[in-house]
Amino acid sequence: MTMFFISVLSFVFAIGVLVAVHEWGHYIVARMAGVKVLRFSVGFGRPIWKRRRGPDQTEYCISSIPLGGYVKLLDEREGTVSPEDRHRTFNSQPIVARIAILVAGPAMNFLFAIVAFWCMYQVGVPGLVPVIGQVESGSIAAEAGVRDGDRIVAINQRPVATWEGAALGLLDAILEDPAVQIEVSGQQSNGGSRVLSIDTGDRIGELTEPGALLPGIGITPWSPVVAPVIGEIVAGGSAEAAGLQAGDLVLSADGDAVTDWSGWVQYVRARPNQDVQVIVRRDEAELSLSLRIEEAEDEGQLIGRIGAGVSLPDDLYAGYRAEQRYTGLDGLLKAVQRTWSMSELTVRMVGRMVTGDVSARNISGPINIAQYAGYSASIGLTPFLSFLAVVSLSLGIINLLPIPILDGGQVVYQLAEAIKGRPLSERTQALGQQIGIAFLVLIMSFAFYNDLSRFFS
Repeated sequence: MTMFFISVLSFVFAIGVLVAVHEWGHYIVARMAGVKVLRFSVGFGRPIWKRRRGPDQTEYCISSIPLGGYVKLLDEREGTVSPEDRHRTFNSQPIVARIAILVAGPAMNFLFAIVAFWCMYQVGVPGLVPVIGQVESGSIAAEAGVRDGDRIVAINQRPVATWEGAALGLLDAILEDPAVQIEVSGQQSNGGSRVLSIDTGDRIGELTEPGALLPGIGITPWSPVVAPVIGEIVAGGSAEAAGLQAGDLVLSADGDAVTDWSGWVQYVRARPNQDVQVIVRRDEAELSLSLRIEEAEDEGQLIGRIGAGVSLPDDLYAGYRAEQRYTGLDGLLKAVQRTWSMSELTVRMVGRMVTGDVSARNISGPINIAQYAGYSASIGLTPFLSFLAVVSLSLGIINLLPIPILDGGQVVYQLAEAIKGRPLSERTQALGQQIGIAFLVLIMSFAFYNDLSRFFS
C-alpha cells in the first residue's frame, strides 16, 4: 500500500511539473508576442485552486484531473472580442508568431530534459559495467560468438560504459540494421577485444517487446551470487521466534540445500503458513532450528515471509560499478547529446510502430507511468530525474505529431494557411479536430490495455 501511494504522488508530481513546463512555454512566448492570456491551467476539469494575477487578470488554475493542462489565449474564433483587444488575439498574429507559440510548449519539454540530464551528470549517474553473466546455448548471441564473462565495449563502434547504455545502444542499432556489430572483451580475447556480428534477422518486432531485448538475443547480465547469510532481524517476526541471528548462514531447509539468497527467498515465499526445519551455521557450529513461515500478501498473492534481511558484503559489486559524472560545460554537452540521442530513438520507435515493425506494446498509459514514477522515486534522485527527462521528451515529441488536436496539428493548420493565403474553413478544422480526438482516444485505449495486460500478467 505504501508503494501505491508513492506511485500516485510521484505520478501527480511528475505530470504536474512537466505539464506546467510545457504550458509555460506556450504562455511565455504568447506574452512576448503580445497575445492576451486568459487562463493557465495545470490539469483539466473543475479548478480546485485558482487565482487572478497581472494586468490582464490572467486566471491561474490547478484543476481536478491531473492528466494534462492548457493555456487559453484570446481568440476571435472562440467568442466576441472587444475592439481594443483585437490586436492581442492569437488569430490576428503573423503566422510565424503563431507557430512560435505552438512550438514553444514542446521546446520547453526538450529544454527541461537537457536540464534534468545535466543535473544527473552533476550528481553522478550510477550503473553496472556491461558484463555478460550467461549466454543461452543456441541463441543469437551464442551463434555470434559471445561468451559468458564477456564485457560489451562498443556497439556499432560507439563505446558503452553501463548496461543501460548497452541496452539502448543495441535497441538503436537493430532499428537501423538487423546486423549489429558488437565489440567485446573477455577471457577468450587474449587481453584484447573481439568484434562480433549479431544478426537479429526479422525478429525486430519480437525483440522490441518490453523487456525482451536481452533475453531474446540470449544474454543475461552478470549479477553477484549472494550467500544466504541472515542480516537484519525484524522484531516480532518468525525468524526471531525461531532463534535465527544476524550472521547465520542458511545451509538447508527440510533437507533441501540452500546455496544462495535468491533461492532462499523463493523457498520462503512459496511456503506461507508452513513449518520447516532449517540448518544454519553459526560461528563454527551447525544448528537445527524450527521455523514457522508467516503469511503475507503481495499484489493480491499469498506469500511466505519470515522477517529477516540479507547480509551483503561491502565489496559485492567491486569492479562492476560504473559512474558517469560530468561537470560544468562537459555535463551540459553530454546532456544535450543524450537528449538528442533519446529523442532520435523515440522518433524512430514511433515511426517503426506506425509501420508495424516495432511492437506497439511499448506504448504506456498512466498506470505504467505511475509505476515507473513510484519505482524511480523510491530508488533516489538520479533515477527520478532520468524518469522526468524521458517522459518530458516523450511529451515534447508526442505534441509535435501532426494530429489536429495537438500542437503539431495546429502547426500544420498554420502552414496550410500560409500556402493557401487564407485560413482553412471552420468545417475542415472541426473535422480535423474530431479525427484527432478519435485518434487520441484510440491510442489512450490501447495504452490502457497495455497497462492492464502488464499489471495482470
